[in-house]
Amino acid sequence: MIDKIVLVTGASSGIGKALAFEFASRGSKLVLAARNIEKLKEVEKTLTEQGTEVLSVKTDVSIESDCQNLISEAVAKFGRIDVLINNAGISMRALFKDCELSVLKNLMDVNFWGTVYCTKYAMPYITQSKGSVVGVISIAGYVGLPGRTGYSASKYAIRGFLDTLRVENLKTGVHVLVAAPGFTASNVRNVALTADGSSQGETPRDEAKMMTAEVCAAHIAKAVVKRKRELILTFVEGKFTVWLKKWFPSLLEKLTYNHMAKEPNSGLE
Repeated sequence: MIDKIVLVTGASSGIGKALAFEFASRGSKLVLAARNIEKLKEVEKTLTEQGTEVLSVKTDVSIESDCQNLISEAVAKFGRIDVLINNAGISMRALFKDCELSVLKNLMDVNFWGTVYCTKYAMPYITQSKGSVVGVISIAGYVGLPGRTGYSASKYAIRGFLDTLRVENLKTGVHVLVAAPGFTASNVRNVALTADGSSQGETPRDEAKMMTAEVCAAHIAKAVVKRKRELILTFVEGKFTVWLKKWFPSLLEKLTYNHMAKEPNSGLE
């Protein structure tokens, strides 16, 4: 990955920030995108002091023109793009019956359309470099999680989009990776949207028991280097869950319901 141009969305915190430091440690040059330019500049400052060449671009991935500008600035700075990591995303926590439809639309705009927009404008350069397109989804992209209808829907949609993109590019040399972390410690649950679209503010889960963002980022980087098609992280909440989904779907639904019902104020009986 030395001197490869790696673009990471949602790079101001969590997995995105960890990915920036991971690829910097591998000698890559970075293009970092996020809505919060102040936090993004803090990441850039630290990486630059460590000797990494970095371009930060204020980007709201739900806005097509922002994504187009992001790609244009990346190419203007570095001349190419080798790896695009679609990591930017938001979550939610509310039962569908209580949820305003604007919340679901927001989830799709950021998670799904953000991935589509960035990938669309980056594809000519990724094709030229025979590089990688990565989508960071979730185990919610394989299993419907109660209280997360919009989140699961957006992650399923990303998986379908990227799986199809992979097939379309079987003969172009483009690599497509769908990375599905299990529950990973980050601020995504703190800012998850509630039924009316406001931020949750406090995570309902024990973050200390989860995989760290840094470990997650190392796995994703390794999968990019090995040009894997799929990465499912953690055994019980990841690989085993996907296996149950295939062979024992009814059992998995019951287990999922019971597991998520243990969250404080889950709304599930």
